[in-house]
Amino acid sequence: MFGQTFYFQTIRKYVALFGTLFDDINIIRTDTSGNITQIIKVPITYAPKEKMLARLQQDPNIDRPTATVTLPYMAFEMSNVRYDSDRKLKTITRVANKNNANNNILNYQYNPVPYNFEFRLYIMVKNAEDGTKIIEQILPYFTPDFTFTLNLIPDMNELKDIPIVLTSISQEDTYEGNFIERRSLIWTLDFVLKGYIYGPVVGSPIIKYANTTFYAPTNIADGQLPTVVGQVPNTAVVQTQPGLTANGQPTTNSALSIPVNQISVNSDFGYVQTKTDYGKY
Repeated sequence: MFGQTFYFQTIRKYVALFGTLFDDINIIRTDTSGNITQIIKVPITYAPKEKMLARLQQDPNIDRPTATVTLPYMAFEMSNVRYDSDRKLKTITRVANKNNANNNILNYQYNPVPYNFEFRLYIMVKNAEDGTKIIEQILPYFTPDFTFTLNLIPDMNELKDIPIVLTSISQEDTYEGNFIERRSLIWTLDFVLKGYIYGPVVGSPIIKYANTTFYAPTNIADGQLPTVVGQVPNTAVVQTQPGLTANGQPTTNSALSIPVNQISVNSDFGYVQTKTDYGKY
């Protein structure tokens, strides 16, 4: 679109980040003496609640162990994406970084666009205590947000703080049938991930020379100066370029500097100024 093709897997990274938050939750069961009898690692997958319920309500006569879900079980889904005008950045501001493949090229990218990604986490359990054991391992970390620092665009090496906000919690009991039907309690947690979507990375040659030309026109009528600049002989030209010694030290002496094309954008260089004086006009 718009003549440029790019893909940074940003949304995919957000989905993976959210799922990773909850992939190490365990339930510990004990006997009446307090001895541990079972440790259950709660599995998590990307799926809507309807799919979870469908698997839970599969034919109980099916022999395959994977035909129905073994509780406890967690799933999550991205439910909505919406623009966040409150976090809008200046559109024309650019972020620049060196090009790792070419020292004479500088990568730049315009400010990202803020979007809120809404996620839902479903926790399905057979009994109430399993649900509270899982919930209590989640809630203390959200006050109501939990913030990550991510490098979403490695070529730009720009770190962004990405908060994930817990917005609501609800619980429902799906048991409505007879005694032979499976019962399940479902906790639903709603989150908002405050992320960004990035535009293309553009490479631009690095400016290594800056030339300043001085003019000294005389006897110019008011308002006529713009018409004579450049039309009369110049009095001096100052050229500015980077300066770096062979051992990597900044310098202002052109005789000590290595060639300009060998100085990279991330070098700690100095500035060499060469003035050519053409005399007073």
